[in-house]
Amino acid sequence: EKKKKGLIKQKGSIKTIEGEDGDTIDCVDIYQQPAFDHPFLKNHIIQVSLLGSPKENSYQAELFQNWHKNGQCPEGTVPIRRTQADEYTRGVKWIPRRTQLNHSFYDISNHEHAIVSFGLSEIYGAHASLNVWNPFVDDGEFSLAQIWVLAGPDEELNTIEAGWKENKTKLFTFWTSDGYQSTGCFNLECPGFVQVNKNFSLDSPIEPVSRYSAQQFDIGITIYKLQENGKWWFQVQDQVLGYWPGTIFNYLVSSASSIEWGGEVYNAELGDHHTRTQMGSGHFGNEGYGKASYFRNIGYMDNSGKFKDVEAQSLKKYATKPSCYNVEVANNTNGGYGTHFYFGGPGYSTQC
Repeated sequence: EKKKKGLIKQKGSIKTIEGEDGDTIDCVDIYQQPAFDHPFLKNHIIQVSLLGSPKENSYQAELFQNWHKNGQCPEGTVPIRRTQADEYTRGVKWIPRRTQLNHSFYDISNHEHAIVSFGLSEIYGAHASLNVWNPFVDDGEFSLAQIWVLAGPDEELNTIEAGWKENKTKLFTFWTSDGYQSTGCFNLECPGFVQVNKNFSLDSPIEPVSRYSAQQFDIGITIYKLQENGKWWFQVQDQVLGYWPGTIFNYLVSSASSIEWGGEVYNAELGDHHTRTQMGSGHFGNEGYGKASYFRNIGYMDNSGKFKDVEAQSLKKYATKPSCYNVEVANNTNGGYGTHFYFGGPGYSTQC
């Protein structure tokens, strides 16, 4: 691997694009992406999904990554953001350690959540549109909004996760097959996720983002499994980005048993008090539309292979510290927003 200006060039790169935000994108031969370093994927043949996106209302948020202003990746390649040489070590504390609604675990960790959950014996997909914001984040911490697809006991937990994170809001994925112990990673930082789309770069900024009492933007995220194969597909809006092969899991190889939607922050308690890191918009869920961050059109795929709305009364809500970050499920499903909820908060205050 070659290093340039502290950045690690991706192997198999055949073109490089400089983004206006300072990011460098390598267009990597699709069969030389990191996924193919996995021992289970040595002879893997890339496949494409033909499933359409779940029905949404007519409003679609624009999703734009500005590196496209300076070029496109050619056919047969995938865009991979070039990482800082020390980025992996910095990212260790970002791993969202959590277990399936094990509240005592939440309380003793430095990870705080404001989430809703839904369980069923067999789940084959999850969907929501995530309101996109640019929260304030303290140094060494993180703030994210995502979907978790879960299966297995806590100590061997299998998860697939996707959403947006950071204060310069970026699209991301994460997975683990052993409860966050030794397997899994963000994006393409380790073998696992297979990217098939040449237009979207994981870990690149999303634009535009929402502003308080101004125009709101969201991105539709769908994770689903076609039962005839073991792959879990990842879709943003109506674009399939790639998939997680079933072979990297032991429990998710068949189906999921629960889904969670919501926010998470890492609270390092700098200065011996709660972090000032914001979750969502930095405003509490009870402030509602245009002020608090939301998830809308919350759905799941059952064993018939069709997406269904999750009924609001079927959602369990949980907030680690409601005085810092909270979650409010909306009662009305009108206006094309389906089942939806608001979440978030400012972090450190006289109450938190």
